Amino acid sequence: MCRSIKTLRPPALPEEATEEEIRAAALQYVRKVSGFRAPAAHNREAFDRAVDAVAEATAELLENLEIRGRTARTSA
Repeated sequence: MCRSIKTLRPPALPEEATEEEIRAAALQYVRKVSGFRAPAAHNREAFDRAVDAVAEATAELLENLEIRGRTARTSA
C-alpha cells in the first residue's frame, strides 16, 4: 500500500500510538487513495473529512485489538 505508513501496534511500536502518529498514518492513507498530496480548494473539505474518519477508525481499531492475549491499548 504505502510504505510510509508504519505499524502502530505492539510489538512494532513499543508504546501506545499517539494521536499525532494516528493522524499522520491517516493522512498518508488518504493521500495514497486520492492521489493528491494536497487537494485543490474545492476538494479540501472532502479530503479533511476522510482524514478525520480514517484517524477515528484507526484509533478505534488500535483500542480494540487483542495482541497475544492482551488488549493493544488500555483505557485510561
